[in-house]
Amino acid sequence: MNRHIPSVWVLTDGKIGDEGQCVAVAEALGAVPEIRRIAPRPLYAMAMPWGGIDPKDAPEKPGSPIAGPYPDLCIASGRRAVPYLRAVKALSGGKTFTVFLKDPRTGTKDADLIWVPEHDRLRGPNVLATLVSPHRFTPERLAALRAAPPADLAGLVPPRVAVLVGGKSRDYDFTPSDAERFLADLDVLAVHARLMVTASRRTPDRLREAVVGLARAKGGFGWDGTGENPYPALLALADAFVVTADSANMVSEAVATGRPVMVFEPSLRFGRSAKRIRHFIAALEAKGAVRKFQGRLESYAYEPLVSTREIAEAIAAAMAALP
Repeated sequence: MNRHIPSVWVLTDGKIGDEGQCVAVAEALGAVPEIRRIAPRPLYAMAMPWGGIDPKDAPEKPGSPIAGPYPDLCIASGRRAVPYLRAVKALSGGKTFTVFLKDPRTGTKDADLIWVPEHDRLRGPNVLATLVSPHRFTPERLAALRAAPPADLAGLVPPRVAVLVGGKSRDYDFTPSDAERFLADLDVLAVHARLMVTASRRTPDRLREAVVGLARAKGGFGWDGTGENPYPALLALADAFVVTADSANMVSEAVATGRPVMVFEPSLRFGRSAKRIRHFIAALEAKGAVRKFQGRLESYAYEPLVSTREIAEAIAAAMAALP
């Protein structure tokens, strides 16, 4: 990095995806961030991102998540964090450099720098757009995980295919027929590879049980939700991936490995968001990073796609250019 970052806050409402992306960018800057989590009451949350902060979180209140002293850099994500990021900027007397990850829905004025994925429409002089999302899975971290794999994964005979399962989202509607098609294709794939399955909190219970049961029945691994999520180890050990298209984050993390990524698309829902996610998948196909999942094991290579350091370098450059 071009500039040492003495102090960094990560400001979110605690959602794992939002907080993880912010922490990843902070770590890429060489910083150890201070985690600040907000929890506005429903009445105030309804007005966010356009309204103000919840009065209970005013900086003079005990336990306020935005009490000073204020950092050199504050990285935020999630619509509820937008008013709090504005408040941090004002409370610091304008001295805190503010960054927002993803579209804040309020235009470009509420942060000094905004990152969005390319499939979002927001653009401006302070907006950085990259194809894939930031995350914490650096080459160094993946190499360390490969060197010391969990025992129940290390014994699986290659090829090992990580199956990263999501669920219904604003873009996709995971219907019973989608689940049936997905399971049928996985059953064919399991003839040629060992499946390593992990599911998200959005995965329907019946689908989770079916996919985990299939992987175990075919000599693979299925995480049942107990204990620590083996997701990082799956990313490191997989020879290939099957990822459901509803999560741009999961797809972004998979293509950071340079391993084949086969994308399963459930039924699209209506609306602009469906067009955006289709653009994302098409762009990755054009890069040679992903292919549609058709029940077979694909073998191909491409340059790993990673954006985290690029985002961190943009922040460092913007801060270095300050008067």
